[in-house]
Amino acid sequence: MPHAPDLYAVILAAGESTRMGTDKALLPWPPATPGSPLTGQTFLSAAIRALYPFSDKVIVVVGKNEQTLAPIIYAHGASLVRNPDPERGQFSSLQVGLQEVMNDGRDSAMITLVDRPPANAATLKILCAAFTEAPNEIWAVVPEYQGKHGHPFLVAREMIGAFLRAPATASARDIEHQNLPHVSYVVVDDPRIALNVDTPQEYAALSQ
Repeated sequence: MPHAPDLYAVILAAGESTRMGTDKALLPWPPATPGSPLTGQTFLSAAIRALYPFSDKVIVVVGKNEQTLAPIIYAHGASLVRNPDPERGQFSSLQVGLQEVMNDGRDSAMITLVDRPPANAATLKILCAAFTEAPNEIWAVVPEYQGKHGHPFLVAREMIGAFLRAPATASARDIEHQNLPHVSYVVVDDPRIALNVDTPQEYAALSQ
C-alpha cells in the first residue's frame, strides 16, 4: 500500500550558527544583489512558505534562539518545539522534531535544514509523489542532484522509529546507511537540495 500523503514538515533551526557569525535562519532570502531590493523573507520564512503547500503542518525545531525565531514562525502559520539541549547536536533536534510529529498522531514527515535555500516547488512535488507512490518496503525518499544527496527528505513511520531509537550521538546519515534497502533516491534537477550555507563566503556565493 502506498504511503499516506498527510505528512508534517520539520525544519531544523536550533543551531547556533557559529561559523556564520549570525543566525542562519535570519539571513535574507534571496540574498541582496545590486539593483534588487530585499523581499523581507529569510531562510526560515522562505522554508516555511515553501513547505506549507506540501504538508499539513510545519514544525520548526528551535534552541536558544526561540525568542528570536518565534515571531517569524508564528507569523507564517507554523509551530515550534524547543530542543532543550541543542548542544547535543543536530541529530538531537531531528529526534525532537520527529517526536513532535508522532505526538500529533502522524507517521510521516518531510525534513529539511534551515541553513539552505528552499527547494523548488517542482522538486517538492516530485518528492511527495515519489513518497506517496512508494511501496511499503521504502521508508525514506531522498533527493539527489549530480550524485549528491540532500534535503528535504521524506520518511515513513519505520524510518522515524529508527531515528528515534538511535542515540543522540548518531547522525541521520548513519541511520540512512544502516537502512539502505529501504531508501529510495530520487534524481531532481535542483541544485538547492545539495547546498550547505555555513559561512559568510558560502552565503555571498549564492548571489553570484
